[in-house]
Amino acid sequence: MNIRSVLTLIGALALGALAWRVGGWQGIALLGSGLVLWALLYANQLLTVMKRAANRPVGYVGSAVMLNSKLKIGQTLLHVTALTRSLGQQLSDAGARPEVYRWSDPGDSHVTAEFEDGRLRRWRLERPADPPAS
Repeated sequence: MNIRSVLTLIGALALGALAWRVGGWQGIALLGSGLVLWALLYANQLLTVMKRAANRPVGYVGSAVMLNSKLKIGQTLLHVTALTRSLGQQLSDAGARPEVYRWSDPGDSHVTAEFEDGRLRRWRLERPADPPAS
C-alpha cells in the first residue's frame, strides 16, 4: 500500500465517524448514497472514454506534437486515453513496471509514455528525421 491509499482509508474512516456523530444511521445512509453517486459518475466517465477509444485504432493519435504539449506529470492513464481518444499500443510486458505505451500519428511521429502506479511519470516525443534538402 502506498501513502495515498493509506490517507484515503483514514479520510474515509474519519468521514464515516463524522457522519455517525452528526446524524447517526441517517448520516451513514447519506454518506453511503454520496459514495454510490460518486462511483456511478466515475463509472460513467470511464465508459464514455472507453466508448470513444473503441472507435479508433490502437496507438493512434491525430497529432503527436499536440499530445506532447498536453501531457503533464501525474496524469492518469484514463486521462491520457481521453486526450488521445485511443488506447495506447503497449510496449512493455503485461504486469511490468513501468508500463510503457506509444501513440503514433500519420506523419510517423510518436509519443512514448511511461506510467508508474497508473500515473504518467515520463514521456518523449520522437519525430522522423527531415529528408536532406536537394
